Amino acid sequence: MTRELRTIPNLLTLSRILLVPVFVWMMLGEKPVEAFLVFLLAGLTDVLDGLAARLWHQKSRLGLWLDPAADKILLTAAFVLLSLPAVSKPNAIPFRVVFIVIGRDVLIAVAALLLMRLKGQKAFYPTLLGKVSTVCQVLTVLVVLIFNAMGKTSSILSWLYDATLAATVLSGVQYACKAYRVVVPPEKTEGISKNEL
Repeated sequence: MTRELRTIPNLLTLSRILLVPVFVWMMLGEKPVEAFLVFLLAGLTDVLDGLAARLWHQKSRLGLWLDPAADKILLTAAFVLLSLPAVSKPNAIPFRVVFIVIGRDVLIAVAALLLMRLKGQKAFYPTLLGKVSTVCQVLTVLVVLIFNAMGKTSSILSWLYDATLAATVLSGVQYACKAYRVVVPPEKTEGISKNEL
């Protein structure tokens, strides 16, 4: 475990986690430009840790869990803070979007823990819709931070909110279907239906 922690990809991931309180501090200090730069730097570490893992063949089981956890910590902090009108000016992400984004992540985390305990599931890989929703979420945070840094607003934000909401809901449904197939395998459901006939 200690050896895995010392790899470059995992060190980059840890640096992303350490940047979260810095981002929070900048947001609470009403420094939108600095907050944007910190979030951008954190995003860069996300790109670099994946690149380093591939180039130097340093993929690890720890990284498989640590990387998405770091992403979720950063995005959760960003969405919560950017939904507070007193902190996020002049644009604040609607609460409905924040509720769906965080709610989906909580449900996925609970489902993952249950599947680990009940089915011995050890790895959970992102789906295409999951990746799309993450891209929408990151883009939403970045654009809101950019417009807040400029002190402006734009109608493009409402489009981003709706796209993020839709992608997050759809990916949540897809993950729920995947979890259901693990708990109730297709062959089992087919066997039940044949016996009933």
